[in-house]
Amino acid sequence: MYLPPQFKSSDRAIAAGLMREHSFASLISVDDEGLPFVTHLPLVLEDREEGVESDTGFVLLGHVAKPNPHWRYLQQRPRAVVTFSGPHAYMSPGVYPDLVRVPTWNYLAVHCTVDVKLIEDPAGKDALLKKLIAEHEPAYAEQWRRLGEEYAQKMLAGIVAFELPVTQLQCKLKLNQHRKEAHVKMKAIYCAGTPDEQALGEWMDRLGLTGPDDGTVDGTAA
Repeated sequence: MYLPPQFKSSDRAIAAGLMREHSFASLISVDDEGLPFVTHLPLVLEDREEGVESDTGFVLLGHVAKPNPHWRYLQQRPRAVVTFSGPHAYMSPGVYPDLVRVPTWNYLAVHCTVDVKLIEDPAGKDALLKKLIAEHEPAYAEQWRRLGEEYAQKMLAGIVAFELPVTQLQCKLKLNQHRKEAHVKMKAIYCAGTPDEQALGEWMDRLGLTGPDDGTVDGTAA
């Protein structure tokens, strides 16, 4: 991903927060014709010890339907990219004090280069599913246990699960960090806007891009 230095974040906690808050991701690899193949799916982030299973310490958990050919592409070429998109919104040039400006789009994104570990045995898939249930709906765990062995095995046979150790991590926070003169007006517009705009306004606070009530700004980026 294009990553100018003013928008680059090396903070693991910020990247982890984005991946957890916006967990519906895009898993991207190459098909048999050499073209990108994309599956849109929810992924659960586990933060494990750095350098043991992955260079970053992050491992992503998920699964695809057995008829989805993506798992076969991953089996043949076990390296992929996962992208997470956070809040995003238009930014008017009206936020600047002068007129010689152009519009832009602000957004937050995380890109992960991953290795692929397929999990095809029923016990391994069941263990991974229980982690996903614990993340999304812990109360469902009891219902899953009561579905019966035959039904559970049928459901498990219909998926291919995987772990994706993250080997490289890129985190982009594009919030006009380098244009301090726009921050106060940006914040006012975003806080009164759409849910995505409001989320960007909250991220401006997290990154220290809004100053005190006297209208001054602190342009420090995380």
